[in-house]
Amino acid sequence: MQGMIMHHAQAVEMVALMPDRTDRKDLRLLGSRISQSQTAEMNFMKQWLVARGESTEMKMGDMDDMDMSSHHHMLMPGMLTAKQMEALKNAKGAEFDKLFLTGMIQHHGGALTMVKDLFNTAGAGQDAQIFNFATDVDSGQRAEIKIMQKMLGENP
Repeated sequence: MQGMIMHHAQAVEMVALMPDRTDRKDLRLLGSRISQSQTAEMNFMKQWLVARGESTEMKMGDMDDMDMSSHHHMLMPGMLTAKQMEALKNAKGAEFDKLFLTGMIQHHGGALTMVKDLFNTAGAGQDAQIFNFATDVDSGQRAEIKIMQKMLGENP
């Protein structure tokens, strides 16, 4: 859960870059949907963890003193590297649109991997709340990937 919260936070961060970088209404609408759903999911995950007396932050062990912003990509599948995020921040117009869409497809693919890993772990995902949550994440991310793939075809 802590890893998925960090994962979702990057997607929200990516969407937050949109206002100054794209004029595409369809992309802005998709970004709004992604931000809203991922924020709601982060809130659910945090509440779920707090209700169980768990931390909402990832435990980094020996890495506590390190700047974790450059290590996100090593922790969770699909997360953009610092270099990819920098390129996205520096892009505008069609270049931003393409980098955003390809990056978010990569990002969503990582979430699908995390859900698959959850269900492949013995005993995991058996809690009804978590099963429903993970299934919703899976179906939502798959649908958004299809939308983004179509958008990439319209604006290569």
